[in-house]
Amino acid sequence: MLTLETSRLIFRPWQDRDRAPFAAINADPETRQYYYPSLLTPAETAAMIDEANEQLASEGFGFLAVERKADGALIGGAGLSRPGPEVPGNFPLEIGWILGRPHWRQGYATEVSLRCLDFAWKELQANEVIGYTSTINTPSRRAMEKIGMVHVEDADFEDTTVPVGHVLRPHVLYRIERPFR
Repeated sequence: MLTLETSRLIFRPWQDRDRAPFAAINADPETRQYYYPSLLTPAETAAMIDEANEQLASEGFGFLAVERKADGALIGGAGLSRPGPEVPGNFPLEIGWILGRPHWRQGYATEVSLRCLDFAWKELQANEVIGYTSTINTPSRRAMEKIGMVHVEDADFEDTTVPVGHVLRPHVLYRIERPFR
């Protein structure tokens, strides 16, 4: 199964020992403020983990557990996946991450994203990767811009998985092209 590394982190398939710490991340209102639904139950988190491992087994890539090498702490999840039907267009890969609040502002989002992009370019031979988030999610927008993604203004969309009128329904789409061909 896929395992990726950086100098500080290991990205690996989810294990049973990740369920409780990832459920705690998904139960934190500040961490989940830009996600819908805002908070996940332990059962919903377990289903997310199971789905991520299923995609990893079938596709060879997916949303992975992110563990800090120094102490083995689960700091969140990150990876590549196929965009859902709520994303207009025909994009092959999206990048995403969620990191627990104690791990913010330490460069981890940039680190995981750059490693995921490197994998997308070199191993998957992808020509482009997208990212998307709610329009009001300034921290994720800044992180996408920091790794070289560009906001595609005419591709903004309403996320149909979020109720009409909800502040998180308007979404922005970012993309990055493979830097070499």
